Amino acid sequence: MSWKKDYVLLKNESMNKFTLIVLVWVAFSCTGSEEYALDCGLCPESGAQWLESDRPLPEADSLFYGPRPAPLFRKEFSVSSEIDSATLYITAAGYYKATINGDTLGNKVLDPAWTDYTKRVYFTEYDVSNHLEAGENSIGVTLGNGFYNPLPLRKWGRRNPRVDLNVGKPTFIARLRVTYADGSVAEIVTNDSWKHNFGPLIKNSAYLGVVYDQTKEMEGWDLPGFNDAAWKPAIPGTGPGGALQKAFFPAVQVTQEISPVAVHGVEPGKFIVDMGVNFTGTYRIKLSGNEGDTLTFRFGERIYEDGSLNPMTTVVGQIKKEGIGGPGAPAIAWQTDRYIMADQEAYFTPDFVYRTYRYMEIEGLEEAPLLSDIQGLFIHSNIPDRSNFTSSNPLLNDIQEAVHRTFRSNLVSVQSDCAVREKFGYGGDLNATSESFIYNFDMQDFYRKTIYDWVDAMNDSTFVDTAPYAGIKYCGISWESAYLITQYYLYLYYNDTAIVTELYDLNKQWMDKAARIHPEGMVNEGLADHESLEPVPVQLTGTGHYLQCARIMETFASLVGDEEGAAEYAQLAANLADILKKNFWDKGVAEPINKQTLFSTLLFHEVIPEEDLDRAKDSLLMAVQKGPSGQFNTGIFGTKYVLEMLSAHAFPDVVFDVVNSTAFPGWGFMIENGATSIWETWKESDNTFTNSHPMFGTVTEWFYRWLGGIRPDPNHPGFSEFTLAPSTPEGLDQISCHYEAPQGTIVSNWQRKPDQSVVFEIEIPQKSKANVTLPLRFNQEISLEKNGNLVEAGQLVGMDTGKFTLESGSYLITLSGAGS
Repeated sequence: MSWKKDYVLLKNESMNKFTLIVLVWVAFSCTGSEEYALDCGLCPESGAQWLESDRPLPEADSLFYGPRPAPLFRKEFSVSSEIDSATLYITAAGYYKATINGDTLGNKVLDPAWTDYTKRVYFTEYDVSNHLEAGENSIGVTLGNGFYNPLPLRKWGRRNPRVDLNVGKPTFIARLRVTYADGSVAEIVTNDSWKHNFGPLIKNSAYLGVVYDQTKEMEGWDLPGFNDAAWKPAIPGTGPGGALQKAFFPAVQVTQEISPVAVHGVEPGKFIVDMGVNFTGTYRIKLSGNEGDTLTFRFGERIYEDGSLNPMTTVVGQIKKEGIGGPGAPAIAWQTDRYIMADQEAYFTPDFVYRTYRYMEIEGLEEAPLLSDIQGLFIHSNIPDRSNFTSSNPLLNDIQEAVHRTFRSNLVSVQSDCAVREKFGYGGDLNATSESFIYNFDMQDFYRKTIYDWVDAMNDSTFVDTAPYAGIKYCGISWESAYLITQYYLYLYYNDTAIVTELYDLNKQWMDKAARIHPEGMVNEGLADHESLEPVPVQLTGTGHYLQCARIMETFASLVGDEEGAAEYAQLAANLADILKKNFWDKGVAEPINKQTLFSTLLFHEVIPEEDLDRAKDSLLMAVQKGPSGQFNTGIFGTKYVLEMLSAHAFPDVVFDVVNSTAFPGWGFMIENGATSIWETWKESDNTFTNSHPMFGTVTEWFYRWLGGIRPDPNHPGFSEFTLAPSTPEGLDQISCHYEAPQGTIVSNWQRKPDQSVVFEIEIPQKSKANVTLPLRFNQEISLEKNGNLVEAGQLVGMDTGKFTLESGSYLITLSGAGS
């Protein structure tokens, strides 16, 4: 029930009575029970309204590039007695930054998470008990554009986000619930009693950057007692229309402060700051100057030989000449910030923007900035990071560090292919790397959010490429199938059956759509092994993904008890496997094709008959040996497949030699040439392709799966039972591998001693067991200790063969140095 302006409903918990008290702010109560009122968050019954500014959006595209100051909203209210607790529920379409009494709330940035705001909007719940004071208080909110109010910047000269996305004017909604020590409850919600004005953030674009005018700051605007007589009432609106849901996934936060390593001048008044590594985020800088001075910041992943900034790999949407970006757009879509000085020292951190960069160009300073006055701020979704891989090999460690940094750099509420040029959540990259991400981080909640993004993005007639949907739909089933394949990996790694059960009917509808689009089974349209160095037909990789989906659905149908469905999907899988076999194995491929991708794809999808496996393995090995410098030449999917299949079929030493090489193409080549993140292409680009792209990061999966040997068992999802089969390739002396499974930490460490014996340290968590395979050679002896106690050979079945099962516990296993 709602109450009119300047009244608040207080509820006395002990007497279960309502008392109407006159205050200076507007409040509403939730209807229904006390528990419902407490837990409803931003439910419609709360009475909270979406608020926006009074300025309409421009009518012409070119006008979006003019000054569009970010709106500020404020509300003062009184707290009358001792507080037991206080909770603020808040979200926006676009981005918001909230304060109470001038203090920024929480440590989230770029909130809320990007979604299709017309389908769902996630809100945050803040405990603000310690922010409120007896007497007058004030809430302040600044709104940013984010992905809800993007510039009409034509990416690639054709994709206008204001057409492709569901967009609108930035808006927010909030509800503050205060519970007093006596049990009474007061609430303040967003409505037309709030006031708004426009602040010093003159422009803000998640892509291009910000313009900030220090001379337009209004000191104390978010503090109680500020004179807001000139401010206007906020405008209640309808909001974007999406269902309001509490955020359940890791927030985007500043996770690391990065100190620059060098600064140098390139011309008078222009300096280059080297952050030392390529990362995603923003910066904090101490500034001083004369009133009206304008400082300009540009960003890039590279510098030219003369030391000047090369921003070309970070240009938004490849807009690199006049007329490409649409009316009003810059000729080149540099990622640029500008700061207009007042006459006072300031610390500046731009809000509502992020980009990937190593080098920052600063123009407008009279002297070189001090390194101590600049910090890079690494921003990403703060996924739990408890797994770890290191080794005795510095190159492998550098590769792992670069992959880890690249992965985190591309997790900003969606898993992007690049957090700089496009920022989109492409499904193909997700299919290629989701297991790799899971090995490094706890991705369960993040990927649940990702799957809901796909639910909101998809339609019933075509495949789309990204979630949230960004207007692109040419990559086909290998991209949209991320909706289903990601569900499977949640099931495999976390035993997340709930998401499967929840979406099973929709999954069936999706498979029906796939059948309508590809009635003959063969996939003839879409993108194949992107960035392969040799041609790959979509009929190979696309049909392979269709087959993978059929097998997943057979598993899901069995899981939910749909026996008829399980049989139907099993038959579909058999048909698709037969199509691949007949077209790519039984008869030779006449056209040029990447044979590494060809054979590894067929092996990965288990298409080749058992009697032909030896021939297929030899063909794959020969294809790798014939590759450039004996290296991989595969693309987005083939790289994952070749790493896995070459290892699975008894050649992990060959894979180690490839990974440990600095020859082109390869990860070592990237590191040797200064990479601190993984490139988009095997050959570094200085103009087009990004230097921070996850798809070739699948090598980290190989570290965990084959050097550490930690692999899930599809028959026992969630690591209740799993495979532990570490490899010990010649040339590598030690690894330390920890994987955080649902039951606890799995440890797989090993070290080669000077006498060539190998010692394994293994930990199996409670409620788990491991099926172990160790590289025991002829004439080698094995000894095993459990929790410090020697286990005799006869006590453990299979111990003399190196293949046995371990229950939970800590183990020390030694393979003697003898053997051949």
